[in-house]
Amino acid sequence: MKPKHKRMAMIGGALGVLAVAAVLVLSALEQNIVFFHSPSDVAAKKVGPGKRFRIGGLVVKGSVQRQGKTIAFRVTDGSSAVRVAYTGILPDLFREGQGVVANGALTPDGTFRATEILAKHDENYMPREVADALKKSGRWKHYNKDKAGEAKPGGTK
Repeated sequence: MKPKHKRMAMIGGALGVLAVAAVLVLSALEQNIVFFHSPSDVAAKKVGPGKRFRIGGLVVKGSVQRQGKTIAFRVTDGSSAVRVAYTGILPDLFREGQGVVANGALTPDGTFRATEILAKHDENYMPREVADALKKSGRWKHYNKDKAGEAKPGGTK
């Protein structure tokens, strides 16, 4: 074999190994990607049962029900609401009327089975996707603290 052919075979082999490595990395990453959907997306059946995703919105007041270690509640973006079931310890900041993001998957009956619950940590923080969904539905209220430290609605930051 001529040196030119050996070099071409070596380059071809290296490109093949690189392609296999890229495919393996991309397939591993695909399993870990979690998309965000609003309750309206879920109601419009844009997400099927069993597919992992994040859902976010406000916890509907009066919807929290505790049955042993399982907590069930509804999350809304103002136009639709989805029932969420979670088994475990909720974050200290979890409460009705507050923003929440849940990781998990839909069950065939339409309940979102959460594996993790994230609650917002102050009145100014809301994940961008949740804020966008609430703005679309007209339920977004942004609070800005005045010089006295009191929150006043409608401020900009």
